[in-house]
Amino acid sequence: MSVPNVGDLAPEISLPDDHGGSHRLADQRGRWTIVYFYPADDTPGCTTEACQFRDMDAEVRDTGADVWGISPDGAASHRRFREKFQLPFTLLSDEDHAVAEAYGAWTLKTNYGREYMGIQRSSFLVDPDGRIARVWPKVKADGHAAEVLAALSEARAARAAAPS
Repeated sequence: MSVPNVGDLAPEISLPDDHGGSHRLADQRGRWTIVYFYPADDTPGCTTEACQFRDMDAEVRDTGADVWGISPDGAASHRRFREKFQLPFTLLSDEDHAVAEAYGAWTLKTNYGREYMGIQRSSFLVDPDGRIARVWPKVKADGHAAEVLAALSEARAARAAAPS
């Protein structure tokens, strides 16, 4: 499936977290949501990205937003990852990668000449109406959280300035 465009209704997310709860994007109406897809818990790039989101969590929450990290890893892996790095935001398990497919984040990858399907590190900013406000289809882990926070601030300001 292709990557959703800015202005599109965000594909629905309904996934379990590492505490046994379920999170639905539809329940986020009225709040900004940063949805980021990452390949695997506790790997170098994924840890860098997660820790940078962790370090900005208070600023993100102060803007009325939530961070959701999504990977194909299961709840036990997410729990270990969260505890090891004290991650305060939601980690969701997309073990069948259906949500990643809906967001165009499940792609053909190549490593040392071997092709396989996997997560393309990517992020989406979803506005309070459930629409895609910003898309990052190919992300470099280091520095990405700061880029997302800046885009969130810009999007919030633009929304506040828009005529009702």
